[in-house]
Amino acid sequence: MPATRRAARAGAHKTDPEAGSAADPGAGQDTGQAEPAEAGTDPAGFPMNLQRVREASGLLTAAAMRRLDEDLTWYRDLPAEDRSYVGLVAQAGINAFTSWFTDPDRPPHGVSEIFAAAPTELTRSISLQHTLQLVRVVVDVVETHSDRIAAPGGERDLREAVLRYSREVAFSAAEVYARAAEWRGAWDARLEALVVDALVRGDGDDSLRSRISALGWSGRGNALVVVGLATEELDEIRTAEIRRVARRAAGDALVGIHGDRLVLVLGGEGDLVAAATSLLGRFGSGPVVIGTQVPSLTDAARSARSALAGLTAAPAWPQAPRPVMADDLLPERVLTGDYTARATLIAQAFTPLQDAGGAVLETLSAYLGTGRSLEAAARHLYVHPNTVRYRLRKVSEITGWDPLDARESFVLQVALALGQLGRG
Repeated sequence: MPATRRAARAGAHKTDPEAGSAADPGAGQDTGQAEPAEAGTDPAGFPMNLQRVREASGLLTAAAMRRLDEDLTWYRDLPAEDRSYVGLVAQAGINAFTSWFTDPDRPPHGVSEIFAAAPTELTRSISLQHTLQLVRVVVDVVETHSDRIAAPGGERDLREAVLRYSREVAFSAAEVYARAAEWRGAWDARLEALVVDALVRGDGDDSLRSRISALGWSGRGNALVVVGLATEELDEIRTAEIRRVARRAAGDALVGIHGDRLVLVLGGEGDLVAAATSLLGRFGSGPVVIGTQVPSLTDAARSARSALAGLTAAPAWPQAPRPVMADDLLPERVLTGDYTARATLIAQAFTPLQDAGGAVLETLSAYLGTGRSLEAAARHLYVHPNTVRYRLRKVSEITGWDPLDARESFVLQVALALGQLGRG
């Protein structure tokens, strides 16, 4: 603050009352010509500036409201009641400046104090950008009228005071919104953890849907769950980074940490399997399992169950690719007691072969039971090896698993065993 203003305040009581008092009713009138500084008054004219700023608060508020209506589209779109509250905020800001102008050594009013005249709902609907635009308009209005308001010789002093005050208010606004963003981020992280935990446990009630909506999940496209071991260094910062990368890859993404496991819930209209594959580097060592793709996030509990069951069973297939689809681990999941995998294998392999009729199922059983030899199966069935080959191609067409492939023949053998057990 310029030393001249402090000197003016120190000498305010020594001013000759007949030399041009700040309380003079004509002091605030605009004559259109600069008047010389009165004798006995500091060149900055601080006492007169203070009085004129006080008297001009109504003028400044009206001018600020006109500028808001002319320059800010978001203000014009507000309901009439909210616009009136913004007017109260502008008035509070000008009054707060006048109060601080009296004693500039004390801290300026913060944004929370200036917005105290408005209801909480208004402060929630006005963003940081809107707040700064509001401050900018008020500052510009005061600067524009400074030549009319300030006492002769005090125009520069007034403008400097406005700029200093507006800077402090802007910093205060940024701090308030930063704290709000930090609090909202922490709340979103807790809410996200609750949603992922609910999906892992298989909950799908109405509260889950409302929580998903609160997290901003778009709901477009399908969803799936990816599970793997978490890295040892995974903390809040790294978790936030994984969330950002996952959302860039898939559109929608949720991140959960369950013990030593990292759970990603991906959603969108693109190739979610490709998106999951691109995120492999975010997992620790060991298998990464992609759950069954489902039509929506509310069905993601099914994908989570298959992915977690696959992660448990993955060590039984050391040669499994990384990542591996949960449905490619159906035999291993059956060995761990996964009844969903058992039912899936019977429904997708044994039942269609049984319903196909003919000798397709019998041929598959003979082929698997004779050491996967076409000739041995042909001798067992008293047919030509080409007949066995033809029937095995039918098995592949019906089930999607090829008996001539070592891994897929193992899947079919487990399905055949489960179906035979079900018959018994």
